Amino acid sequence: MSLHLDTRQRAMLQEMGVRVWLPAEPIELESVSVATQTIAVSPDLTWVTGSKLSKSTTAPVAASPAKPLSEQAQPEPTELAPGEHFSVLTRSPRAASALPSGLAPMTWPELHQAVSNCQACAMCQGRRAPVLAAPAEALPCDWMVVGEPPDELQERLGQPFAGESGQLLDKMLRAVGAQRFPNPPVADGAPVAEPTPQSPANRAYLTNVLKCRPARVRAPVASELTACAAYLRREIALVQPKVIVTMGRFAMQLLLSEMPPEQVKLPLGKLRGRVWQFAGVPVVVTYPPDYLLGNPQEKAKAWADLQLAMAVVRGETGLSQGDVSP
Repeated sequence: MSLHLDTRQRAMLQEMGVRVWLPAEPIELESVSVATQTIAVSPDLTWVTGSKLSKSTTAPVAASPAKPLSEQAQPEPTELAPGEHFSVLTRSPRAASALPSGLAPMTWPELHQAVSNCQACAMCQGRRAPVLAAPAEALPCDWMVVGEPPDELQERLGQPFAGESGQLLDKMLRAVGAQRFPNPPVADGAPVAEPTPQSPANRAYLTNVLKCRPARVRAPVASELTACAAYLRREIALVQPKVIVTMGRFAMQLLLSEMPPEQVKLPLGKLRGRVWQFAGVPVVVTYPPDYLLGNPQEKAKAWADLQLAMAVVRGETGLSQGDVSP
């Protein structure tokens, strides 16, 4: 309901002290802009904000200049996240590069080159050289031994299982009729290396679960083990082993990664004495040589593990390739 008063009626009401509200002027809806508080990014990376409620929409939206990245406060990283590595130029973590494409058909020289140029995880930072004993020719080996991340001596020589621990492993392999392949390079004054065995049953290919030793030595994280597993799978395809002997905690964690998590969390001593599986190849877990050097009383257990691996190589375990212990 509304009152329509003329000028005389309004004057009378005003004399009586009655306040009369004047009708508001009509507002054209077309002239009103209801702008939301949205934020957009222009091509020049300046921040643009929408205008508030106004009667006019003809005025252009003003852009507020943004500070250059060099002037913005950058927090100093305290710890690298998995999948990132440290950039010397920016002093901040940057995303890790992807693994090289075309790993599946790589030959040994191509694989060695790919590992040398790899930057797929933070382990590459500060390395002097990757540790990969790639043979000159692709020969099948019934034995494959996977050890822990390389130490300083292994990095310097470019060979897995170097030094005193490597000598112990060579003796262990000879006890089961196998020999390291390829033979390590012969140093001046060292005895001449043995000839390459003709039978795959007598050849043992040695490698590390990781190929790099970072400048700041630390334990690898799961993403770094996963990144290097791609190279390990190519090594397995080139070696065609009948058994993989894993030596050490990190090698065990990766090679048993296809098993239920509650089993992988068990200590090494609880996982040895059984036949597991990785990438379709039987796996036997045992102690690393450097541990055996400090704990000689455990050598008998390691010998029992090698005998189990030898039975797998000879097909005497009664297990098919898809059968593993629970």
